[in-house]
Amino acid sequence: MKLNERSLAFYATCDSPADNAGFLYKRGERHTAYHRRWFVLKGNMLFYFEERDSREPVGVIVLEGCNVELCDSAEGFAFAIRFGGTKSRTYVLAAESQAAMESWVKSLSRASFDYMRLVVRELEKQLQEMTRGLAGGCGGSREPPGPWKPKPSGLEQSRERLPALPAVPPKENGCAVWNNVPGADRPPDASGCGGHDEERSPRPPPLPPRRRVSNGEAASAGAAVAESPSAFCRLHEQYSREVARLRQDWQQRRRGPRP
Repeated sequence: MKLNERSLAFYATCDSPADNAGFLYKRGERHTAYHRRWFVLKGNMLFYFEERDSREPVGVIVLEGCNVELCDSAEGFAFAIRFGGTKSRTYVLAAESQAAMESWVKSLSRASFDYMRLVVRELEKQLQEMTRGLAGGCGGSREPPGPWKPKPSGLEQSRERLPALPAVPPKENGCAVWNNVPGADRPPDASGCGGHDEERSPRPPPLPPRRRVSNGEAASAGAAVAESPSAFCRLHEQYSREVARLRQDWQQRRRGPRP
């Protein structure tokens, strides 16, 4: 990734959250005087500005391959950022209070990617130890524990204890169709006793005898059917005459009285 002054200035002043921010006193490289600067820590980059409302940072310190430690200085609450190498520069900073110094030393020591790698390795090691401990506690099996299943309630247990109910024969128009029951086509028992058959299955009840229509009932039904058209014709003629009479009266009232 290529970095330039514009991209660094944008990253320093953007709305991304900062890990730490505040005023510190920075000792000059050539002159030993301290200057009050506004510092902003984002990731492994420590930006410093002349003022808090400055639009661009004065400089940036990349916190990789360095150590943060306390140092003796004429200014109180001082600490230093030391880099490895003979020609590397050492930055000496000073806070305004003991609490501010401890906060800055802690946040700067944890800002590098080297520190993050150590933390990740330590967490992986702890996770492996916990996994081995769980596997040893389960009788030496390395398989992960199965999903948790809730215990059946009292109602479900009572349902499991109930015997299976016999199959109900299907119905058509509210009437049981015994012919669909398995074994219904078997010949009836010669003994004439109801109850159960050889396989201990319920036997359907016997069908009621069909009623035969007598000749007199058939003749009366035929006469009623034959008389029904004549009765309809008489009603039709009666209402036709009534409608014609009412229509004639209406026409006379519409014409008015005769002179």
